[in-house]
Amino acid sequence: MARSSGFSSNLNTKRQSTGMRPLIVFSVISVLLLTFYIREGEAGPIHAVRSGVTTITSPVRFVGSAVAAPFNAIGNVFSNLTASQDTLDELKKQNEVLTSKVAELSEAQKTAERLESLVGLQSTYNLKSTAARIVGASGDAWTSTVTIDKGSADGLTINMPVTSSAGVIGQIIEVSAKTSTVRLISDENSGVSAMVQDTRAQGMLQGQPDGTLRLEHVSVDSDVKVGDIIVTSGIGGVFPKGLPLGTVSSVEKSANDVYYTIVVRAQTTAENNEEVLVITSLTDEQSASDEDVSSANSTPQGTSRDAATKSKDESSDENSDASDTIDSGSSE
Repeated sequence: MARSSGFSSNLNTKRQSTGMRPLIVFSVISVLLLTFYIREGEAGPIHAVRSGVTTITSPVRFVGSAVAAPFNAIGNVFSNLTASQDTLDELKKQNEVLTSKVAELSEAQKTAERLESLVGLQSTYNLKSTAARIVGASGDAWTSTVTIDKGSADGLTINMPVTSSAGVIGQIIEVSAKTSTVRLISDENSGVSAMVQDTRAQGMLQGQPDGTLRLEHVSVDSDVKVGDIIVTSGIGGVFPKGLPLGTVSSVEKSANDVYYTIVVRAQTTAENNEEVLVITSLTDEQSASDEDVSSANSTPQGTSRDAATKSKDESSDENSDASDTIDSGSSE
């Protein structure tokens, strides 16, 4: 019995030693492969084999991730359901803070973009101007005005034109120390000397009671079509020459009409702007030349525009209000 027991013990020892051999062999091979992998370049055979294995197993891993995703989501749901109320409240507060930060950063970015556009307009037209912010609007249906946050203390005066980054919006008609009232070009009492950009046909852009714009006193002999851009003519010495006013949306002509009926879509509106530029003075290049004025006055529309200007001037004198006209006041 003792001999049998000894034989069994030796057999077990051999079996254990035989079972360890593969592990030792695999360990040695792993160390050797790792050593060769570290020392060889990117184009080495071991790297190539590794890349091939990765390529082959990628679809399997992708399918595995896709299959596991719903179970992970369910696990998260159960985790949230079992979370304490304090944890949920804290997560809710963090979400509110992050949402607020995103909104704040988004608003800051939009403000920076608007200010950059104003700087671009100022540079393009070489404007002598000061920036202001719209802080209020008229509260009735008879006037179209806005209030800006700068006034006489900032050097602003009546008749100064106001523009957004896209185009003209109006002209100052009242000034206090800290604020100014701007009459919009859509107001029925407004009038801006204007011209068709391509053909240079002269006219007067008038606001209408319904808030639309019309380019008036343009002779039917002139070339005007839908889509034409309307810009300031510089006549009158108030608005710089060439600022965008709007685009022709319709042109009508009856059989016996001397002038077109031209409806203009405004280039911009006060509702779409928060920051504006107040143009404080003009350079010689920004005003209409004597030739421009002479050319405008020699046409039928120029004569009619002068008559309209004179009528507005007389109305302004009777009411002792220098702000009743825009652009066409005392300059012609």
